[in-house]
Amino acid sequence: MLLHVTHETRYAYTPAVNTAQHQTHLRPIDSAGQKLLSHELSVSPQPDQCVDSGDLYGNTRTYISLQKTHDELCITARSLVRTAAPRGSASDMSWEQVREFFRYRRGAPYDPAAEFRFASPYVPRHDDFAAYARESFGPGRPALDATQELMQRIHNDFSYETQSTEVGTPALESLHLRRGVCQDFAHVMIGCLRTMGLPARYVSGYLLTAPPPGQPRLVGSDASHAWASVFLPDAGWCDFDPTNRRAPGEDYVTLALGRDYSDVSPIRGVILGGADHTLSVAVTVEPA
Repeated sequence: MLLHVTHETRYAYTPAVNTAQHQTHLRPIDSAGQKLLSHELSVSPQPDQCVDSGDLYGNTRTYISLQKTHDELCITARSLVRTAAPRGSASDMSWEQVREFFRYRRGAPYDPAAEFRFASPYVPRHDDFAAYARESFGPGRPALDATQELMQRIHNDFSYETQSTEVGTPALESLHLRRGVCQDFAHVMIGCLRTMGLPARYVSGYLLTAPPPGQPRLVGSDASHAWASVFLPDAGWCDFDPTNRRAPGEDYVTLALGRDYSDVSPIRGVILGGADHTLSVAVTVEPA
């Protein structure tokens, strides 16, 4: 598919902000499954500095510096992406074999996926994750099948409620609440996989959504999305979307990859001033 993504973030400050430093992850990645054809980032007011750089996980992040007083900030990212239907994942390894593959051995070659087995700021290692995951990870079960069932269980057991959690809600709290949004579902799934010894990472992106039959498409009605990815040595990274109980396909756009949301938040920063603010976000994903 050829998809056009518009992601607009607007802050209104009271009182005005004197200076600000921001970091964004708003540029979709290039990968085997998608090609970034064009990307434009516009910032208002005009920033004093706007610099791109790569991060540890292959994402492009943009540093924005504003050294002038402003009571409003608008950051708009426009991207054109060509996606491809993912190849089917096939793996013969049991989840125990995957766990043993990544167990530390002196002198063993380094595998970059190994670091995704450890705790991260929003996803701690905890026995409660293992207790929930064990129902799917029976002895000798193929890792792919176990992960598929785990995704389905999270989808069935958790309620999607937009106001039930916040951006900073830890995965363990989401597990106990049994509700949240796509970010929470992804964090819970990652926590479960890691406690079983499997590398798992957080994927930030977008999903092409269709309006109900007979209704027009509403510009800005979409939202950024998130899902989880597990690494299997004989299959590579395999994506799972517990929010929608499916494997991401050509109607998904990958924005950034990390250990959890803290690595790839669309916008974060430090401001001087602006004690109160209001935030509005509008995302539109449409066929180009």
